[in-house]
Amino acid sequence: MSKIAAVAGLAVLMAACGDKSAETPAVDTTVAAAPAPAPAGATHDVNMIMEGTTYKFVPAELSIKVGDQVVFHNVSGGPHNVAFWADSIPAGGKEVVDPQLKDQIAPLSSALLVDPNSSLTISFAGAPVGDYRFTCTPHMAMGMHGKITVQ
Repeated sequence: MSKIAAVAGLAVLMAACGDKSAETPAVDTTVAAAPAPAPAGATHDVNMIMEGTTYKFVPAELSIKVGDQVVFHNVSGGPHNVAFWADSIPAGGKEVVDPQLKDQIAPLSSALLVDPNSSLTISFAGAPVGDYRFTCTPHMAMGMHGKITVQ
C-alpha cells in the first residue's frame, strides 16, 4: 500500500507542476543557411592612351555581360575622362551608369583623371543590354571614342 501511496503522491505532485511545454514556445536552434553570394562579374580593362598624336581607348570596343565591370586607366596623354552620350545608351542605362560617375563635369560624364595611373571603375550590374557609346571630353575632337556592348 505504501508503494501505491508513493506513486499517487508523485502523480499529484506532477499534476500540480503542470505541463509547461504548452506555455513555453519552442526555440528553433537551427541556423539558416546564408544565401549564396551572387556570382561576381568579370572585370575588363580599358586603357586611355596617347600614342604620337593619336588619343584612344584600348580597346575602343568591348563586349561584356550584365554584371561585369569596366576599369578605365589613365595611362598616358591625360587628363582623360569617360563621357557617355545620353542618346547613345539604352533606355535605363543612365540610371545605372550616372550614379557611379563621382564629381561629374556634366551628366553622364566622369571627373577628369589627371594623375597618371588613376582609374575609374563602372559596374554594369543591372544594366540594360545594348550599346553604350562614350568619348573622352578633352580629346573628343581628336577621335577618342569607344563603345561597350552589354549582352
